Amino acid sequence: MHSGRNPSAAFQAVLFDLDGTLLETVPDLAEAANRMLAYMGRPALPVELIATFVGRGIGRLVERVLAGSRDGRPEAAVVKPALALFEGFYAEESGRRSIPYPGVNAALARLHAGGVPMAVVTNKAAAFTRPLLAATGLLPYFSSVVSGDTLPWKKPDPRPVLHACEELRVAPAQALFVGDSIHDVEAARGAGCEVWCVPYGYNEGQAIAASGCDRMVAGLEEVADRVSGVAIGGTKG
Repeated sequence: MHSGRNPSAAFQAVLFDLDGTLLETVPDLAEAANRMLAYMGRPALPVELIATFVGRGIGRLVERVLAGSRDGRPEAAVVKPALALFEGFYAEESGRRSIPYPGVNAALARLHAGGVPMAVVTNKAAAFTRPLLAATGLLPYFSSVVSGDTLPWKKPDPRPVLHACEELRVAPAQALFVGDSIHDVEAARGAGCEVWCVPYGYNEGQAIAASGCDRMVAGLEEVADRVSGVAIGGTKG
């Protein structure tokens, strides 16, 4: 699982996924999705099922909700009006229940205090990304926010990761990406970044430990512990 990187070598920047890595957002996404279904006269879906639909942006989330499965495809005629409904409901729900995972605030504060530049790279649309980061108090920590519609490409394409590295003025080989899904692993790998994964996120219902990431970490506090020069007491992990 580990890469060839010297574990004491300093990363010059840390990039994070959003949903399932920094924030638990499924409760808001599920509420918006079930409001959409109710408006359309369809039955609600369990929150646990909707959680397995997260990871490829809102458009694909809506398609999966309409189909009721990860791989299903709904009738094309209903997708566009359903997406408009979802976006309206999610604009109302986003941030109401979404919270940082345990240790996220403390870890970001430590990294920030250590002078480590940070970015968010997410497939969530920009209309929701910055307001959500602001509502949860995380926005000030990030020098770059790359959303799902910042570029024509989304993860697992590596170009959003490369764009964040450019904005942070760091070589991808000197950046660490922290995520929760195979899409994060593939995007980081394609960009040339080391990638660590947390076990608690939304990897479309699949076990993230099988993703081939460089390291599994319990949470962001472990990231702060291991990133050189940031651990408590100034020791290198």
